[in-house]
Amino acid sequence: MAYSTGVVTNTRASGTAATNIVVNTRNLDTDDSVWITVQVFASVDSSDFYTAYYSMYEVLEDSYDVREFYIAGNVTYEVQLSVTVEAGVPNALMSVTGLDEYGNLVEDQRYTQADLAFITSLSPIKL
Repeated sequence: MAYSTGVVTNTRASGTAATNIVVNTRNLDTDDSVWITVQVFASVDSSDFYTAYYSMYEVLEDSYDVREFYIAGNVTYEVQLSVTVEAGVPNALMSVTGLDEYGNLVEDQRYTQADLAFITSLSPIKL
């Protein structure tokens, strides 16, 4: 299962810019771990996007995981997430939140599980 925030504008002209984004995962399954893949695409000029981060990690059963990614200086970004489990359907919730330079939430850059768009697969990595 893959999800995206869509392209997020990250400038002060339209609110508070984020310097970091936080990906939160809650694995609700009491028996199986889930594997999370995070891809962050970013752009300093809104035309050329590059892969800022690619990360894959395990979230154990019945646990939480919080990861932070530095994105200051990018005027746009997109976070793509994939959740997989060895067998069956993953039972995990995710959210993505922007944080300003003081660690405060950037309210218009807050994406709950319901806000994330379902996508058929993660985009290819851009080096």
